[in-house]
Amino acid sequence: MATGATIFKAELQIADLDRNYYQDHALTLARHPSETDERMMVRLLAFALHAHEELSFGNGLSTCEEPDLWQRDLTGAVQFWIDVGLPDERLVRKACGRADQTFIYTYGGRVAEMWWNQCCRKLEQIKNLAVINLPPEASRAIAKQARRNMHLNCTIQDGQIWVADENESVFMELVTLKSMPLV
Repeated sequence: MATGATIFKAELQIADLDRNYYQDHALTLARHPSETDERMMVRLLAFALHAHEELSFGNGLSTCEEPDLWQRDLTGAVQFWIDVGLPDERLVRKACGRADQTFIYTYGGRVAEMWWNQCCRKLEQIKNLAVINLPPEASRAIAKQARRNMHLNCTIQDGQIWVADENESVFMELVTLKSMPLV
């Protein structure tokens, strides 16, 4: 865990009808001192979208050598590399070279659009990369659900996502900026 990190606990119930994945996860998230609630909750959402028993949180902001989330196989090879935010284009290329599949989840509205406009030509030819954007109202809404101890339900169906806590349900549809070809 990062030095000086704030620890958050999340009981996350996932019902992913698109992948037939139904599981409860007890997660511990270390929020780096420079990380916002919004970014941390986007990391948690990315976990829900790719949930698997081998998926784990990396050191994220503490080191650029690790992603926010990753999944390794039994040999240690990286199957999924998942980053949140607006990573440097060179780091994205490096991640794509290390992993079978790389996912970038952007958020932040206009800033994310500007990042994508700057990077898209350099990244569009990479076959094992997907870039997905969260609408700003969705990322801000899930940021309000951040608590030191959270109980969240995440339902995914037909590409639509609902994240609910005891007070509120947030609906969102992600925007795919770049997709991977189907294998």
